[in-house]
Amino acid sequence: MELIAGCYEQVLFGFVVRPKSKASGDHEKWTPVADFTHHAHTASLSAVAVNSRFVVTGSKDETIHIYDMKKKIDHGSLVHHNGTITCLKFHGNRHLISGAEDGLICVWDAKKWECLKSIKAHRGHVTFLSVHPSGKLALSVGTDKTLRTWNLVEGRSAFIKNIKQNAHIVEWSPRGEKYVVVILNKIDVYQLDTASVSGTITNEKRVSSVTFLSESVLAVAGDEEVVRFFDTDSLMSLCEFKAHENRVKDMFSFEIPEHHVLATASSDGFIKMWKLKQDKKVPPSLLCEVNTDARLTCLGVWLERMIDAKESCPPVAEPSPVSKEEQSKSNIQESGNTVLEEERQSKPNTKKCGVTGVSNKTTKGSSQVSTKKRKMLEMLEKKRKKKKIGVML
Repeated sequence: MELIAGCYEQVLFGFVVRPKSKASGDHEKWTPVADFTHHAHTASLSAVAVNSRFVVTGSKDETIHIYDMKKKIDHGSLVHHNGTITCLKFHGNRHLISGAEDGLICVWDAKKWECLKSIKAHRGHVTFLSVHPSGKLALSVGTDKTLRTWNLVEGRSAFIKNIKQNAHIVEWSPRGEKYVVVILNKIDVYQLDTASVSGTITNEKRVSSVTFLSESVLAVAGDEEVVRFFDTDSLMSLCEFKAHENRVKDMFSFEIPEHHVLATASSDGFIKMWKLKQDKKVPPSLLCEVNTDARLTCLGVWLERMIDAKESCPPVAEPSPVSKEEQSKSNIQESGNTVLEEERQSKPNTKKCGVTGVSNKTTKGSSQVSTKKRKMLEMLEKKRKKKKIGVML
């Protein structure tokens, strides 16, 4: 695995970490080893996302940069947005979704790096977005004081909810049965079946990052050194521990054999990895730490054998996070397709939105027609006596 972190100093850090077996005992220590530093942006880094092949970073320089982790080479940049990139989310290995201060949400083909859809999502900035585990829906919040639900199958708005203040974080639970919306130090917990607030968690300081450790346990970091675990059902604090010497900027949780791990990054320059206990009322133990000597802003963990999200996630709830009354307004169509599959099929001539440094040629085999199909098409062409036949591939 590899720790990936961005900073105000425009640098992306990579540290290789090799897990030790559980037999080493509770006081085991992992050792992070510097792998690379990459200076791709001309302004501070604001977001990072990872899948099994690529790391993508967003910046205040308005670009998204792509780094190939397997080949360890620069893979180019995406230049469609006009404003700071505020959020980046992969869904599996096929799609990347980006949000920015220009109010746009863009859906990208993460194989060809083409923009499949560009949506004017908010009247102000897009501050955060989260994709439902099924890939059918996304939630976004912005500076226009709205929480918006997006039908990713059709690439359109499904529902708009006005909220009293500007939210800066929204996050689905692992099974997609609930989601949280963060406004300053308040965390509203919404239930999928009712799309209404079931309770509110109050943190001591402004919340900077949240991550679900399970369907009911939420890790919360704020403008302080402490990380807290909350039960989203009872709304009670389970435990808290001092993670850093300065504010915690970002967190990332993941599971590997024998370990459930929480990674944290702080303005103090340290990246730390914590071993979570089965009982979340017990504070985690420190596995390793590394000092970057930089003001960290965003964090990710690259797992070389990362499984596609659809396979790695537990069974997900059906994505209809609106009440019956609201659902009739939004008219969300249920289907088994993933992010924008129907959109891509209905519009085969996809617009390429400013991909620089990457070849725009079609990948070999991606749109080839079999010999039998080609012959059949030729026969149809002769029979119908038409010069051209539009074929949807």
